[in-house]
Amino acid sequence: MDVHFVEIQTALAGRYSLDRELGRGGMGVVYLAHEVALDRPVALKFLTPTLTADEAVRERFLREARTAAKLSHPHIVPIFTVEEVEDFVFFAMAAIEGTTLDERVRKQGPLSNPDASRLLKELSWALAYAHSQGVVHRDIKPENILLEEGSGRALLTDFGIAEVGVVHGAGPTDEPTRAEASASDPGDALDRVTEVVGTAEFMSPEQAKGLPVDGRSDLYSLAAVGFFAVSGRAPFEGGRPAEILGRHVAEPAPPMASVVPGVSPVIAGVVDRCLRKDPQRRFLGGESIADALAQEAVFERQLPIPLRVFIKNLRRLAQSSGALTIFLLLFGSPLLISLIVSAGVPGIVALGMLVGVLVAAVGASAVWQARKLLQTGFSDDDARMALLEDVNRRNEELRFEVGPRKTDLDVVLNWLTGTGFAVALGAVLGLYMQGGDDPFLWSVFAWMMVGGGVAGLIRAHRAGRRADLVGERWLRILSGRLGDMVFGLAGIGVDPPEARPTGLRRSTEVALGLAASRLYDELPKESKRRLTGLPSTVRRLEADAGTLRSQVKELTAVLSELGDESMGDESMVDGGGEGERVRREVEETRDAAEARLKEVVASLETIRVGLLRMHAGESVVHSVTMDLESAQRLKGDMEDLLEGHREVERLLVRRRATGTISLAE
Repeated sequence: MDVHFVEIQTALAGRYSLDRELGRGGMGVVYLAHEVALDRPVALKFLTPTLTADEAVRERFLREARTAAKLSHPHIVPIFTVEEVEDFVFFAMAAIEGTTLDERVRKQGPLSNPDASRLLKELSWALAYAHSQGVVHRDIKPENILLEEGSGRALLTDFGIAEVGVVHGAGPTDEPTRAEASASDPGDALDRVTEVVGTAEFMSPEQAKGLPVDGRSDLYSLAAVGFFAVSGRAPFEGGRPAEILGRHVAEPAPPMASVVPGVSPVIAGVVDRCLRKDPQRRFLGGESIADALAQEAVFERQLPIPLRVFIKNLRRLAQSSGALTIFLLLFGSPLLISLIVSAGVPGIVALGMLVGVLVAAVGASAVWQARKLLQTGFSDDDARMALLEDVNRRNEELRFEVGPRKTDLDVVLNWLTGTGFAVALGAVLGLYMQGGDDPFLWSVFAWMMVGGGVAGLIRAHRAGRRADLVGERWLRILSGRLGDMVFGLAGIGVDPPEARPTGLRRSTEVALGLAASRLYDELPKESKRRLTGLPSTVRRLEADAGTLRSQVKELTAVLSELGDESMGDESMVDGGGEGERVRREVEETRDAAEARLKEVVASLETIRVGLLRMHAGESVVHSVTMDLESAQRLKGDMEDLLEGHREVERLLVRRRATGTISLAE
């Protein structure tokens, strides 16, 4: 047993009952204890005997602890008391049930985007409060961040205490190490142990050089912690602590997205901006970080299990049917062509029956999946909403990870695919007319089918990496008449329980689109016939609004990363006045997307109101038709906006690849 444990328990007998050791570091040891008077668990942190013997360090520890004890915030571990008892110096703080961020990441892996966003927001609020009270943490690291069990709440601990210690390096022992000057020679201050305090992997450049620090130093350390939380590694690691400090001072941090391609654009922008060397190029304070993170709905809405299973099974169905179709096209085509040529019309009928059986099998499977969903109490609208959320999330991640949806190579592959199949079809017609005896036409057919098929497969593979094509196809099906038919058949004889909450937040455009679709379905047949284009127009407006909303969110993230300054930081932007031009271009594109989003939503609202008036007998089909024509005129302007957004996507690709931003070709 630790001899100090017995000595401490003897000194604190009657006040605290020590249970066990919680952790040990270079400057102290923490015990779980029970406070006798108040009958509550507490954590007691003691300064090590070696440091306690140093009167200056002892006084500094007490002073910093008392300052930190004045802080009261939901995301800061409260300090109850700071005391000296005999030869021991310690403070008592709340005992938090949970684990440290370091333990969480090392045992379970990096955090998801939603969890990382929440973590950074909560810690930003804590730092904003502490800085407003004149307290700088100085040693923000994963070991000093607690995640409360059950709630997942993040809490900062050891506020201001690190200043009495020394530089700590990597490794499980967390032993103090003298900060020796690195090859980059960031400054003689690295040799002054009492002035360079903190943990090397998470220390700001100004702190590493022994310069005076303020709250912006904490923001750098917070970004390094965010980097670790999302990637599982620190921005700079490996080697001696002095070498790591030298890299913090001299090397630009790797762009977050280059390390974790699937990271949220907003999280990447916040982390990258806070890891800038110049404190003035970071966020102004914790509130600014929280505000930037709040502008993105980065949280992945946790869909109920029935909806998740429904979407997963639809995707599996599409993949299996697609694989079967490709197999039949590439390997069954000669047999089918021979059947058509030899049997004539009966062969064509047989082919049609085969295709019909395959389509019916897919449809029956979709009806079965829809029926199982309806039996759990969810509706067809819930299914469409869940699929829409899933498609939007996947497309945002893919767009951020791989860039533009279509490239010049994709255009060429499209042409090769279409040409190959068109020529193959021409060869089939020639074989049919000649009785199937022309070897040349058979050769043309074979080569064109193979060529077009290979080009199509490559195109499909590339497209699948740039957009959620499977999800988009199912969304189109479920949002149209086929979807109504699927759920109509699935609902026969189903007596579902009361509607269940999905946890989904319907955007304005989706809510308006659903309302307009219901109103249209309830119209008389003649009115529906005259407004036959309304459902497709509503779906297009919904899709356009979703695209615009994603644009606004992504461009806001880019602006957040660029910062509020004129962007003269050479580590971010190529060229002298390039930064201001970049920001202006992005702002103009974002503002145009916001304006067009309002127009699209207003158009949906106009259509819905027109349908309501038709039901009330206050309007006629002609007025709604004029509303639809107005909505159609928005389509051309959308192309201009998308072109502007593609320019920003190119900018992001360059940023991820090189760490710099430029609009110059």
